[in-house]
Parts: sequence; structure tokens; C-alpha cells
Amino acid sequence: MTTARWSSGFGFVLATVGAAVGLGNIWRFSAVVGQNGGGAYLVPYLIAAFICAVPMLILELSIGRSLRTDVVSAFRSIKTEYTALGWLVLGGVLLILSYYLVLTGWVLGFSLSWGLGSQTTFASFTASWQPIGYFIVATAVTGGVVSMGVRDGIERMSKVVMPTVFVLLAVLALYAVTLPEWTQAASFLFTPEFSVLTDLGIWSAAFGQVFFSMSVGQGIMLTYGSYVDAKTNLLRSAFVITVADIGAAIIAGLVIFPVVFSFGLQPTLGTELAFTTLPTAFAAMPFGRLIAVGFFGLLFFAALSSSVALLEVGVAAVENTTRLSRRQATLLLTGGVFVAGVPSALSYSPVGLAVAGRPILDLVDESVGTFALPISALCLLFAFVWVADLEIIHEELGRLYPLVRYLIPIVLVVVIAAQGVGIVHPAWRLIVDHARNGSLGLLVAAVLLLSFAILGWELRDRLRTPPRLRSRRR
Repeated sequence: MTTARWSSGFGFVLATVGAAVGLGNIWRFSAVVGQNGGGAYLVPYLIAAFICAVPMLILELSIGRSLRTDVVSAFRSIKTEYTALGWLVLGGVLLILSYYLVLTGWVLGFSLSWGLGSQTTFASFTASWQPIGYFIVATAVTGGVVSMGVRDGIERMSKVVMPTVFVLLAVLALYAVTLPEWTQAASFLFTPEFSVLTDLGIWSAAFGQVFFSMSVGQGIMLTYGSYVDAKTNLLRSAFVITVADIGAAIIAGLVIFPVVFSFGLQPTLGTELAFTTLPTAFAAMPFGRLIAVGFFGLLFFAALSSSVALLEVGVAAVENTTRLSRRQATLLLTGGVFVAGVPSALSYSPVGLAVAGRPILDLVDESVGTFALPISALCLLFAFVWVADLEIIHEELGRLYPLVRYLIPIVLVVVIAAQGVGIVHPAWRLIVDHARNGSLGLLVAAVLLLSFAILGWELRDRLRTPPRLRSRRR
């Protein structure tokens, strides 16, 4: 059982908002909106946020606060054999982190290079060894923050980083209002075309984006919930997190789309906008260098807060299930994540590491990055809602309980199926031409996640005794 606690409710909210608001809000959200009809996409996105993300947030936070432990021990507290599911969730988180840190390093590199006046492009950036260097820096900074603990590391960072993120968003949005095509951009973002709402791909993309953006289903909120004070209102906190997350995404859209339309760019380009076409616009616009520094700096701070949250899931699990100290656990996992991330970092470097013509980073993203989250969320629902059926979950969710028991599992299965057959348009790939049908990605993800589950099964009797569930519904 963990003894760490957030110092205040405000610190808890900032930390959880920091875990939720990341590259998924600022970079991926605009890419998915651009590829899925603009304002039409907002309808299923908002529906998904409030009927799926809010209940899942409450579910994870209540489990964490009730058990006061990590994601692996939480699964093991139900039944020893379920330790394997905890390791499956943990494995997915660490694999996602391994390439997420590569992206974090990229945005740091672009921010610094534009700040120094080099106005780097993606082609010149990946033609050098800079991606490797910035990947190392991003990994070291993330590990350093987590090693300092919940209050002195994660919470202290969140109190600096999250206000900075929202200030930068506000400043950039105010500048975007001055651009000539701001009205067209706002119309694109807020005017829904209801005729396209019959497209299953848009709904699947929206629900998938919400789970990714809100950081639910990965054990992050379960871990952060274990540090929450008993008096904290979890329903209110979940709504605050959701509103902040949605707000950050929409404001980011109001920053990016005015630039897109004012400089004749295509909103359907996907995530390559951030590194290939937006820099061209920054170079041509007034105060472009300053805007570029602010934009990429914003991306870095958002990515850092999410990277820290992902690493904390693993560190908490290792610290609670072994005899390692926090610093030892952080060093071990940071090193492991770095080794796992090197192939992804090398895939966009002079080495050009690829498999069958596909960069490793893209392959990891279209497998683990796409499927680990919904699979992990299903594991959480199966274990804690269908098997354990905790009384505390009924109490915290109230009338929302049927959503986590019946609706959300169906949604997750549909999302996995849609991604598996390639219905959902790939918006998270760096180079869209590399995107492939999701069936291979699903197979690779299943193999990798199953490997962690087997490891967990083998270790199930070698870990510390987990906490016991306080109550179950009879």
C-alpha cells in the first residue's frame, strides 16, 4: 500500500489534468478533426467524452483511492492469477512511453532550434543525429521528475507546467484571431455536417481519441487516484479534468486551423502538419519565430506532463511489488524504456531503421500505440466491474454505473474492431503514406501485450502480498 499523497486537491487536479492534456490534445486532436470533417467530428467527440471518459475516470480514481496501490497490485488483489492482466496493462503503458518520449524529444528540439534562429525543418532535423540527442534529454528529464516523488517531483512540476501550457495556449489563440482566415477556421471547427455522422469511422475515431486524450484505461488515473485524499469529490474532479482536456483540445484547434487556412495548407494532412507544413507557415508569418517557439514549447510541456504520468504507472508498480526504492525503480524503468525506444528514435534519423519499408516508430504506433489502450481498458472493466464488482464503484458512479458495466465495453470492442479492419483513418502516423491496415498492428500488439501477461503470470507468486479489496458487492 502506498503512503504517498498529493499535498492538496488543487495539486491533484493539476497533476491529473497534466496527465490528460498532452500531445493527444494539441497535436493529434487537430489532425483527427482535420481528417474527419471538422465540426462534424466534435459531436461524437463530446458525446464520447461525457458518456465514456467521465465514468472511466471515476472508475479508475475510485479503485486507486480504495486500494491505495499500483495497477499490478490492484489486479492481484482480486485474484493472484489476475496479476498477468496488471502486467499486460503495465507493458502497454511502457511501450507507448518508449516512442512517446521520441516525439517529446522532437518537439523539444524544434522549440530550441527555432529559439536559436535556425528555423529547422523536419527533413533537416531527421537527417542529423539531433532526434537521438533530444530523445535522451526527454527521457532523462522525465525520469528525473518521477524520481523526486509524488509531491516534490510530479506535483511540483504540474504546478509550473500546466499553468504554462494554458497561458501559451491562450496567447497563441489570441494571435490566431488576428490571422485573415480565422473566421473560416472557426467555421470549419464548429460547424457540423450532420450528413457525415452516419460514418462509423468518425464515431470510432472520436471514441478512440477520447480514450487516448483523457489517459483513461491505462492505469494512470488508478495510480494517481491512490494518492488522493479520502475527502476529494471524484465526480467533480472527473468533470474538471474532462472540461480542461476538451478545452485544451478546442483551443489548440483555434490555434492550428487559422494558420492552416491563412497559409493555404490542407487540414487533412494529419500529424505531419506539426513538423512539415506549419514550420513553413511560421517562417512566412509576422513574429513567426516567436510563435514557433511558443507552439513547440507548448507541445513539449504538454508531452512532458503525460510522459511523467506514464512512467509513474511503472515506477509505482515496481516500487510496490519489489524491494526497490523509488529512485532505483525509476532508474531501472527509465533505462528499460530508453532501450525500448532506441529503435523508434533511430527510425527517423540517418539510420532510417525500418521493417518492410515502415519506420519502427510507425510500426510501434500502429500496433501498441493504437490497440494497447482499448485492450487495457477492457481488462480494467472485466476485472473490477464484472469480476470484483466493488461496492465502492457503485457508490462513486451511482447512476453512471451501467455505462461502465454495459455500454463502454461494447464501445471498446467496436473501436478495436474498427481499427483492426482499417475503418478509422490513421491520424497519429508521422508520415501518412506509411500507414497500413490495422490487422497487422493488432497482431503485433497482441503478441507484445501477451508477452507481458505471460511474464506477469510467471511472477505472480514472487511478488509482495497485495492489499485486499475493502468490500465487494454481494
